[in-house]
Amino acid sequence: MSETAGDFTQLRREYVSQGIADNSLVADPFKQFTEWFDVACQVRPDDATSMTLATANKQGMPSARTVLLKHFDVNGFAWYTDYQSQKGRELEENPQAEILFYWYGLERQIRIQGRVEKLTADQADIYFHQRPLGSQLSAAVSEQSQPVASRQVLEQRVAQLQAQYKEQEVPCPQRWGGYRLIPQKFEFWQGRENRLHDRFQYRLSDNNWIIERLQP
Repeated sequence: MSETAGDFTQLRREYVSQGIADNSLVADPFKQFTEWFDVACQVRPDDATSMTLATANKQGMPSARTVLLKHFDVNGFAWYTDYQSQKGRELEENPQAEILFYWYGLERQIRIQGRVEKLTADQADIYFHQRPLGSQLSAAVSEQSQPVASRQVLEQRVAQLQAQYKEQEVPCPQRWGGYRLIPQKFEFWQGRENRLHDRFQYRLSDNNWIIERLQP
């Protein structure tokens, strides 16, 4: 085995949380999500909104990264980014995605799959100006996912923009905005002893949510 390789076959963890009873689930997956999300916010409020966003280009090559959930309702789950970033370009080619919430302390995961649409420019502008000034400046100067010569270049751009808009509102870039994932499928996963995990899938069929238990 090479010096850079690792063997983790003996590394173990046991799941000890209580499981999900079939009759404890609510019929509406958005309400079920809200119940779990509220618990996650109580246990780890600083990390409850972290979610993995998986996209794919038109050739089917996937990519994934962690983003932050900014708001959700029955219309979908929203986040903000640069439309010209890798994820933005992939969503332009293939407007379908999956988001994954993993809450370590609760031994829970939620996967949500569906189609993606852009939020309005007004929604983007409102949220952009709710952000701290430093975050606004960073978003305005960074051409996300594009190469840059050095960090110093980015810091100089921030300083120049800050001087340009001193005591003025930083305009929201046209290339920056929000997306909404409109769910077609949810999966709620609860870790259980001996890897006999509980998994429940909600899938949309003729405007009705069908609930199925999946094998672990």
